[in-house]
This record gives sequence, C-alpha cells and structure tokens, in this order.
Amino acid sequence: MAIELDDRLTVIVGLGATGLSCVKYFVQAGEKIKVVDSRDEPPGLTVLKELYPDVEYELGGFNLETFVGAKQLVVSPGLSIRGVEIGAAKKAGVAITGDIDIFSKQVTAPIIAVTGSNGKSTVVAMLAAILKKAGKDFGLGGNLDGDNFKPALDLIAEGEKDLYLLELSSFQLETTEDLGAAVATILNLSADHMDRYEGIDDYHRAKQRIFTGCKQVVINRDDKESYPLEESDAAVWDFGFGRAGINGLGLLEEGGDQYLAYQLEKIVSVNELKVFGQHNISNVLAAVALAMAIDIDMNSIKAAITEFSGLPHRCQWVVNIDGVDFYNDSKGTNVGATVAAVEGLGEHISGHIVLIAGGVAKGADFSALVPAMNKWGKAVILIGQDAAEMASYFDTEIQTYFASDMQDAARVALQHSIAGDAVLLSPACASFDMFENFQHRGFAFMKSVETLQ
Repeated sequence: MAIELDDRLTVIVGLGATGLSCVKYFVQAGEKIKVVDSRDEPPGLTVLKELYPDVEYELGGFNLETFVGAKQLVVSPGLSIRGVEIGAAKKAGVAITGDIDIFSKQVTAPIIAVTGSNGKSTVVAMLAAILKKAGKDFGLGGNLDGDNFKPALDLIAEGEKDLYLLELSSFQLETTEDLGAAVATILNLSADHMDRYEGIDDYHRAKQRIFTGCKQVVINRDDKESYPLEESDAAVWDFGFGRAGINGLGLLEEGGDQYLAYQLEKIVSVNELKVFGQHNISNVLAAVALAMAIDIDMNSIKAAITEFSGLPHRCQWVVNIDGVDFYNDSKGTNVGATVAAVEGLGEHISGHIVLIAGGVAKGADFSALVPAMNKWGKAVILIGQDAAEMASYFDTEIQTYFASDMQDAARVALQHSIAGDAVLLSPACASFDMFENFQHRGFAFMKSVETLQ
C-alpha cells in the first residue's frame, strides 16, 4: 500500500546525544517523527522512553521501507550517508539532512565554524575564552567533548545569542548543505577516518563543505589543504609560522624572543603562553585570526590567550615519578595528532619520549610517525586491536613492546624510562576496542600511572 505524502514521518537515524537533541527539537515543533537505530540498546534509549513515550522507534537493524517512505532522514554523524538504506532513500527522493544543517537554517545570529583533523577543540575552547573576556553572549556546541559538549540544536532552546561557535566534524559536514557561516576555517588536514572515506581526497571534500556560503575564511598558510577549493567573494584571513602579510597572523623574531603578531604588530611573546609545542602556537594563531575576523578587541584576545592552559587529554601533564614526566594525550586519535604531540613534547623535555600507542587504526598509515619517533623517542609501548599492524612501521632502532592493557603499558613504559624522559600516551588510534571513548582511555591511563607511585 502506497504511503500518502501527508502521512510520511521525519526519521531520525541514530539515537545518542545528537539523536535526542533532534527528537526534542522536532517534538517541540510538532513534527511527526520516528527514531531508528541499528543497535538494540543505543545510548539515550532510557531518556527517550521516559521523556518522549509517544515517539515511535525501531531498534536492532534498519528497515528499508522506513527509510524509503520517510519525509526526510535526519542522520546522526556517527552513521555514513553511504549506507544502503540511506542511499535507497536518497534515490527515492527523500531529503537527507543533519542537525547542523537544521540549526544553520533556524538561527539568525552569526556562526563561527571550525573544523580540521587536529586542534579544533583547542582552538574553539581558546576562542570561547576570548569571547568570554570580550563579554559576548554566545552559544557553544557541535562536536565538542567534556563539559563543553552540547548538540547544536540544544542551543536553540537557550534563546538567541550574539553569535554561535561550533566545532564541526567531517561527519557533521556531510549532511550540511549551506552553512552560511560568518567565518569558517579548516585548521589543517591529515589522514583520519580512512575506514569511512574512500581516501584523503574524499575526506577533504567533506571538510570543504564548511566554506559553503561563508562570509569570511581563515586559512592556514602552512597547510594548503586548508584553502577553499571553490572561488568566492569571502574575505580572507590567514595564519602560519612565517612573517605575516596583509590580514595575516604569524611570528616575529626580536631580541632573541619570538612573538605572535598581526602583520608587523606584536601581540604577545610565545613565552607568555601556557601551552607549548608548535601545534599549539598554530592553534593560538588560528584562534586570534578568528577573533579578529569578528572584531574582538585586542585586549580581550591578549588576556585570554595568555591565561589559556589547554584542555584535558591533550598533552596534559599527569605526574612526575623518579624524574619521569607522564603526559595524557588520549585525544591523539590520529597519526597527525600524535606526530604533533611527539614533536611538541620532544622540544620541551631534556630526555626522550616513551610512547604508549595503539587501538583501532581506522585504516591509517603510521609511516609519518616514524621520523618523529626516530628523532625524539626511544621506545614504543603498543596496546589494542591493531598493535601488531602499528609495530610493523617502526625502525629497529626504536624498541617496541606489547602490553596487555593500560596498567601493563604504564608499568612497561616506566621500566624503559630514566630521569628527564617523558612517557606520552598519544595512541594515534581510536579507543573503542578497549574503552568507551578517548576520555575513558585517558582516565584509565592516569589511574594506572597513580599505581606506579
């Protein structure tokens, strides 16, 4: 029996926090909806039953008829839009969207949009600190984690803001048609999520969707992949490690010191920053460029960036044991992030790095990590599902060991360290083979280190 158009439902594909935010939004809008999830007990199911008992749901698999007969599919970022059922729905003329796309069409205040393979949470948190200093009433959400996590659609219930600051993943951008951001940036690009994309170019195209309809663009001079592929009339700001040109942020050398600068105007000394490593200097430059693009005063910018001390699970110092410092960089879930952590920490310590890594490789190529470890490292302790695959990349001069769990990894790492060395957890892999998420992995590392004292 054919489905009448008036009877079609908005189908929310995937529950979890994002799916629940979509349920709340559509229920308040009076929309007829159904939730589907391939898992039997998806996160958020208890809340759905308690708060929205009238909402239909289908669990444990996908029903093709539900997808093809939908009014629209609102797809959670954890699900690829290239799935069979979603593909069939698209072919049948069903609209495919996501929470960010819906959000961008509902709000009128300017959106600042940040994506990239690495550093986006740090840049967004730093920019949020700048906005607070400037007294702005802003909404913060998107792909953030920890205390800052909030699905974009939940921001609508808070009332109109001066502006919105969103961290966006490539997954969220896949279903975003016309973001129309006041300013948008791709901070950098390195291979990630290769288990979901056909290759780096495919991943890059997903990231590029952040620029659709944007008014201003912030680009990284040191990463050509951060440049928009399509020509537009958007105003351009840039940042990078060299001396900056017009509308540019960069570094100036003077009197043996290094300064963050806008064009030829010094902002603050690098020594005044509480974060370390080249990747974090790049992150600060990006945050300042974004702030300047929306006319934030320089006093607020200076105060915020010199006070910012970083985020949990991102090269977070844990403890010193017998002269060995332990650092938690559990957020290092791809090769580029781990390379940056190794290089940044290597320049910061007197000894060598003992790296704890491994997990779910996501189809990654770990070869870029080898020269960094050859320069700064002395040993690698590997855990998780793809430990053996990862081990095959390292040279014989780097000692490689396998550990059964995080407790074992921390113990073995300390055994192979001496005073002045640093033990760094920066897995270059996803966490879901052994842990709930990267936060859980980071806490497990810190707890394991505590037992070594």
